Amino acid sequence: MKIDAKMVDSLAHLARLKFDEVEKEAIRGDLEKMVAFVEKLGEVDTAGVAPLLHISDAVNVLREDVVAGSVSREEALLNSPEKDGQFFKVPKVIRK
Repeated sequence: MKIDAKMVDSLAHLARLKFDEVEKEAIRGDLEKMVAFVEKLGEVDTAGVAPLLHISDAVNVLREDVVAGSVSREEALLNSPEKDGQFFKVPKVIRK
């Protein structure tokens, strides 16, 4: 597939990008290389090759859920600059 200046301009417009002529030429060359690579992949015989969904064979490598201790409400509020009884006080961030 041949990539021309019109196609680069169209792609730049869709991506809301602006390029000068030197950049357009470099992008055109890069796009031609990418398209050639994808076309080359199409020539490879993949008959009998299972689709690859993941790079590794690891499946659901998860840790066990373990109940662990936590801090009490009083301990959590000890270092709070402002508190209101049982809660942290924070500055209002949403204004109407």
